[in-house]
Amino acid sequence: MYGTHGTRGTHGPGSGSVALSVVVPVFDEEEVLPLLVARLRPVLDGGGEPYEVLAVDDGSTDATPRLLEELRTAWPELRVVTLRRNSGHQAALTAGLHRARGAHVISIDADLQDPPEVIPDMLALARADGLDVVYGVRGDRTADSPFKRRTAAVYYRLMRRLAGAHVPAHAGDFRLLSRPVVDTLKALPDQQQVYRLLIPWLGYPSGQITYRREERGAGTTKYPVRRMALLALDSVTSFSAVPLRLATAIGAVSLVVCLAFLAWALTVHATGNTVPGWTSLIITMLFFGAVQLFCLGMLGEYVARIHSAVQARPTYCVAHDTDEAQR
Repeated sequence: MYGTHGTRGTHGPGSGSVALSVVVPVFDEEEVLPLLVARLRPVLDGGGEPYEVLAVDDGSTDATPRLLEELRTAWPELRVVTLRRNSGHQAALTAGLHRARGAHVISIDADLQDPPEVIPDMLALARADGLDVVYGVRGDRTADSPFKRRTAAVYYRLMRRLAGAHVPAHAGDFRLLSRPVVDTLKALPDQQQVYRLLIPWLGYPSGQITYRREERGAGTTKYPVRRMALLALDSVTSFSAVPLRLATAIGAVSLVVCLAFLAWALTVHATGNTVPGWTSLIITMLFFGAVQLFCLGMLGEYVARIHSAVQARPTYCVAHDTDEAQR
């Protein structure tokens, strides 16, 4: 069973009578799952509307799969979608969005840094103002480390400069989407979707709910520096050609420097003040070699994405969906 961008899942918008779907990507979260259920279920049960919770197991290697099955026995609204391998946070989120049945779909991480108690406020704002998107904005990030806060500020500043001011600052993957937005996302052919940039780009009416970002409920972060860097790279290359233009600009500056160095070398040679030595030659070679490698690397990154798009391989493969198993 496969899922790809541009193909619709097994559940259409009219299947079932679910008012709200909550998508939770999960990867090795055995420690925090009981805490998540203890806080999320009372919020959803208190809404008085039919709902479902899609826990997308992104190839967990700990006791998460067994724990999810145990939780399902006491929570009928919990639905488990299991991916065949670890495909990444955005791919797991995509799998959940593609299979969600609700008229509104909320995505939230399992680590409890984004409080589930905000969900009713997001839903109320969407209905009161007729909004298709409600972003959860982290107004207070004191629970994050200073390094995390600084890198996040740099990331959002860069994204707003490259992708446009419509990108909300400090809005992660905690958001509400209406059914039309979800259907639009399912129809897009993008292989690597970065939702925190893609959804604002769609231009649907949106609002914001500000909250205090909490400390992780339990366990360790699944987004180390390496994954943060990859997310930033995906964000830049998916929504801007600036790196290619930057490489062109660097090449132009390098040409000017080269011409200036050539003029200087001819002048020195004409005056007979040449000094034997390899220092200037080696420095020049290393400089232009580095520039060429940088430009090739930027070009290669875009070529790799074209290659991936041409292959059109699924971004995730579903091994099991408890909702389908019950049919």
